[in-house]
Amino acid sequence: MTGALDGIRVLDFTQMMLGPWGTQLLGDLGADVIKVERPEGEWERALEMMGGLTAAGSAAFLAMNRNKRSVALDLKDPCARQALLKLGATCDVVVENFRPGVMARLGLAYEDFRALKPDIVYCSGSGWGQDTSFARENRPGQDLLIQAMSGLAGNGGRREDPPTPAGTAVVDASTALSLASGILAALLAKERQGIGQRVEVDLYSTAIALQCQEISAMLNQDATWERSRAGIAQPWLSAPYGIYRTADGWLALAMSPMPRLADVLTLPRIAELDPWAARDEIKVELDALIATRPTQGWLDLLLPEGLWASPVRTTKEAVDELSSADGADGTDLLVTVDHPDAGELRLVGCHIRLSETPWQLRAAPPRVGEHTQEVLSEVLSEAELATLLHAGD
Repeated sequence: MTGALDGIRVLDFTQMMLGPWGTQLLGDLGADVIKVERPEGEWERALEMMGGLTAAGSAAFLAMNRNKRSVALDLKDPCARQALLKLGATCDVVVENFRPGVMARLGLAYEDFRALKPDIVYCSGSGWGQDTSFARENRPGQDLLIQAMSGLAGNGGRREDPPTPAGTAVVDASTALSLASGILAALLAKERQGIGQRVEVDLYSTAIALQCQEISAMLNQDATWERSRAGIAQPWLSAPYGIYRTADGWLALAMSPMPRLADVLTLPRIAELDPWAARDEIKVELDALIATRPTQGWLDLLLPEGLWASPVRTTKEAVDELSSADGADGTDLLVTVDHPDAGELRLVGCHIRLSETPWQLRAAPPRVGEHTQEVLSEVLSEAELATLLHAGD
């Protein structure tokens, strides 16, 4: 079956999540993604998750590198550089997320590839941008640090609690999606206008963009921000928005008209309170009431009334439902692939669904350098390939 990006070829120099999850998405949609790694493999192959590794290495690496071919080379080797430039000349896209300046020092910058292929799409991902004050300070660009610097972590938790970051690498993931979106936009411009260009994304800009609603309110309204004392789920919205303990678990309440909620809960007093100015007071009252009944009891009461409520589940509970026969209406959010080292691997599938060119699981995450000879033989002669592969012997 033909994929949406069938015929698109991507030279992928990325590592960790910002790049690899974005390029995996391109691979899922049909692109030929060639992953370039150092001879010992990408650093994330050895990243322990939950204190350990799978039989095939890091679960994090496996989650973001299917549908790719791996080429392992020493990027400081001049022969490797020439081979990669030749390979890039056959590609539509080059993607990298090294610190600013690294690819230029290696002779693999945008200008180097553009000299061989003027319409190349060259995408750079970074922590702080390519030429910003933070980038010039050579700060490490990592999800938790970006959440801290951007205000995202400061928005979580109660007023007296420490700032609370998200429970996953939300900035990395969002920037990976932005990377894929930027590449797709540039490919469309290439097709329609015949131009190549450089695409840039960075974690810090994404973290700011994720707060577009909140920053808009901060810049355009005369209001004072501070985290809620009582623990509203985030500090920018009015009551009842938040998480509440029930008799047997937790309940989330989202945006609901306070008069309607007060009527259903038989709490007429809170209907008269300002849902913003009195949100802590309202939260305390709701806490006391909601703790008296099991979660399902509240759902049975609130959902038929059109009030926005949900149980708070663990990730395992969500995955168990997806794994069950009656879970998630048969979606392919969980998929199984055979790996030569680990046997059967279960992974999260592609979350984008296309009716005519659906995503395909074509290949397991590759071993280090599994496709080096296969890929380079497409652009090098037998003699050139032998010289490169046996350099240093």
